Amino acid sequence: MSWEYWPIYITNIPVLGFWLFFAIRSRDLFFFSAVNPVIETGGVLGESKINILKRLPKYSIPKTIFVKKDNANLEWILEQLKSNEITFPFIAKPDVGERGFLVEKIESQSELQNYLQQIKVDFIIQEFVDFQMEISVMYHRMPNASGGKITSLCVKKMLSVKGDGVSTIDELMQEYPRARLQLLRFKNKYPEILKIVPQNGETVELEPIGNHSRGTTFLDGNHHIDNDLITVFDKISVEMEGIYYGRYDLKCKSIDMLKAGKDFKILEFNGIASEPAHIYDPEYSILQGYKDLYTHWKIIYQISKMQRAKGIESMNLQEAIESVRAYLKYMRSAKA
Repeated sequence: MSWEYWPIYITNIPVLGFWLFFAIRSRDLFFFSAVNPVIETGGVLGESKINILKRLPKYSIPKTIFVKKDNANLEWILEQLKSNEITFPFIAKPDVGERGFLVEKIESQSELQNYLQQIKVDFIIQEFVDFQMEISVMYHRMPNASGGKITSLCVKKMLSVKGDGVSTIDELMQEYPRARLQLLRFKNKYPEILKIVPQNGETVELEPIGNHSRGTTFLDGNHHIDNDLITVFDKISVEMEGIYYGRYDLKCKSIDMLKAGKDFKILEFNGIASEPAHIYDPEYSILQGYKDLYTHWKIIYQISKMQRAKGIESMNLQEAIESVRAYLKYMRSAKA
């Protein structure tokens, strides 16, 4: 089995070593938090998506509504959807979350009502961006520099099956190892889809959310990186004061259109905890993957040194403990 399927507590053992190595060099256990000082913990855990989205240029993000759970009701949300010109389908996701947790494509008012009954925390509604490609771009910029570097580009291939005119989607998923891992989830959540018999040659996209835990294939797209692409993200980055490192998850019509600065929308930006997603390409070796992860932790360390020289402090032990407690409490509430 490819290492992309290994448990996270196994794959992160070397990453823990990288963190401790640079923590010793910097004499600061939480050196990373100074890299993106305007994001909670620098983006390791507990960061608010809406806080980050507000810092992105408005032209670069989808229409977005922030919903406080305590104030949420169907009538208010429908009114907000109308005033913001957001129509079904749209994407709903927790304001704090990871790995696709409670991210759903909402197709109808009844599905929205079901989501409201399910969600226990503040959440975000985003217009559904119907562009053909979903990619992740890892970018960093040294403080005071006008330009930065792109160190990873991952192209996401959504989970899909190809019909033969005879087999049901259930049968097609059983024949495809990556889809087979998602079959139980589909049986529990989308049983009606499994009975469909696609036409011969018809491709059926099974999952609209580009997350690895939902069967998305991550492909190494680093060959697309060039000066034109860097220029696009330089323009975005310089508007994000206090943020110097992270990964843009976005949709675009094509890589060429993205390089021209056209027809793209940033769905999320993830800070220190984000990974160069290209390393999970099924053809990418585990050794090279860890080399790339080490390189990225070295970049984090270098930025943190520059930030410290500017007087930017990292969080202390008490703040770190409080952040972990708040995050665990939040996740307990979200899963209640």
